[in-house]
Amino acid sequence: MTTKLSAQALDSITTASVPAYDRSALKAGIVHFGVGNFHRAHQAVYLDDLFATGSDHDWALVGAGVREADEAMRQKLLAQDWLTTVVEQEADASSARITGAMIDYLKPGDAAAVIDRLADPAIRIVSLTITEGGYYIDPASQKFDPAHPDIAWDAANMDAPKTAFGLILAGLLRRRGAGIAPFTVMSCDNIPGNGHVTENAVVGLAELVDMGLAQWVRTNVAFPNGMVDRITPATSDREKALLTENFGIEDNWPVFCESFKQWVLEDNFPAGRPALEKVGVQFVKDVAPYEHMKIRILNGGHATIAYPAALLDIHFVHDAMNNRLVSDFLAKVENDEIIPVVPPVPDTDLDDYFALCQRRFANPKIGDTTRRLALDGSNRQPKFIIPSALDRVSAGNSVNGLALVSALWCRYCHGTTESGAVIEPNDPSWDRLTAQAKLAKDDPKAWLAMTDIYGDLARNQTFIAAFSHALTTLWSIGTRATLQRYLADQL
Repeated sequence: MTTKLSAQALDSITTASVPAYDRSALKAGIVHFGVGNFHRAHQAVYLDDLFATGSDHDWALVGAGVREADEAMRQKLLAQDWLTTVVEQEADASSARITGAMIDYLKPGDAAAVIDRLADPAIRIVSLTITEGGYYIDPASQKFDPAHPDIAWDAANMDAPKTAFGLILAGLLRRRGAGIAPFTVMSCDNIPGNGHVTENAVVGLAELVDMGLAQWVRTNVAFPNGMVDRITPATSDREKALLTENFGIEDNWPVFCESFKQWVLEDNFPAGRPALEKVGVQFVKDVAPYEHMKIRILNGGHATIAYPAALLDIHFVHDAMNNRLVSDFLAKVENDEIIPVVPPVPDTDLDDYFALCQRRFANPKIGDTTRRLALDGSNRQPKFIIPSALDRVSAGNSVNGLALVSALWCRYCHGTTESGAVIEPNDPSWDRLTAQAKLAKDDPKAWLAMTDIYGDLARNQTFIAAFSHALTTLWSIGTRATLQRYLADQL
């Protein structure tokens, strides 16, 4: 017998922990844009833990979104009273919990309702998980792109903006006019200096509206930097079935994740914040060392295994880690080229951190897929791989491994695996990437001609030579043999 998740059903659920607090007493303090799996497995879980201590019940979450897919999520969560089942999985154990930190979800597309809520003095933090590609930044320069059509629309229609940044700015504008202190804007996305990037987006849009408003935002609104981490795959019918079979719970959109989670935050919240340090969040003066470590070693590691594994028709990440070619490739690239250019991190051994990442990648219960890791390379490569390569060539060091990672991405974007299976579109710029990858088969420099992605690296002769040789080798002898050559120091 199974139980359909709802507030009324909580008392009858015995296979999972349920909120250890009175949800009816919660009050909204945070509006969050981008209510996806990661947010529900990370920020919402930390808040759920905090509320269970009996404190900070005025910091509950209100969801918000701007995409059509956000309405689908809203409807699924509405049907279960905003509750989410989070299943934490390790190789030898699994456990389920019901989280209740969210108490409302504003209807996507209803700008007036979203702005009204943002103008509410009770809202003191606005947070975001809108993915690396959602910040309107030029991939090569990593600067805000004020010419993007979405941004141009918002600048001309501040009464009905369509982007998260337009809505945030409209909320701040309303608060300024009413004499209400501004909320803090907190990014929870995997972007180096995510607070600075978010500030540049909000201020960049404000500059198109009114320079005085832009200066007011710069002076009065806090944008703390933060590092977030928890491996959280997409939800499929597989996860829904596992939840029903193992825990007897029917959830419209459960979240499966690893037990490990980490959150490091710059303590810059002038409007106040929940006491998240009580539940394991690290508050520090400088997040940058932690960001560099995570983005380059973990996210860069994900990119390193994603493309060779996908080309070898390996579906699950843990199976990729069980493939010696792929796992040895990861270890060599990390140890030879990535870790040596990661700055020191307080109280952290980088080799130990990488070993932890390897164990996490190999978790057989997570069900993470190589396709998810390979998603959106046009936005992820400039953040996870290219900076390490640029650091190395700038210091006169070799980049054979990182160039091969980039060549494998190019080969992947050609659109077929080694077996000839078709790779379905997996990037917002897939058509462009596929066209360039086909040109690059005969002329590798055609791939590097995408200077909006590669920036200065596209003109570096060391990288050009290493990339060209790697791609030519991939097309000549295939992925397996190329990896073997690299591992033997013969590439």
